[in-house]
Amino acid sequence: MGGHALAQQAEVILQATEAIKAGSARELARFFPASLDITLEGKPSNYSRAQAELVLRDFFRNHPPDEFSLIHRGQSKGGQPFAIGQYKSGGSTFRVWLKVRVNGNQQVIEEISFVKQ
Repeated sequence: MGGHALAQQAEVILQATEAIKAGSARELARFFPASLDITLEGKPSNYSRAQAELVLRDFFRNHPPDEFSLIHRGQSKGGQPFAIGQYKSGGSTFRVWLKVRVNGNQQVIEEISFVKQ
């Protein structure tokens, strides 16, 4: 895998970070594949891209972002990029997990979770 692909992966994580900071499900959905796994309030579910956007829109509406920061970025043993962040809304703090997958020549968010701490 060349440096270009790695730079692209970082790019998706950075753009997803900006979307989360803005509380924008629409911006985040630009990086969704046809279906993905989302965990909210401890309940993992698989959603279509359109459903995922609606579910996250509701989440952001109920928990507007005060602050979001990346804590860690890395790669799994299989070379899949991931990021862990901290999302603050009102008095609540959520641990955010983002997993990126290479889909052809495109980067997509395969999994995203918001777990209340």
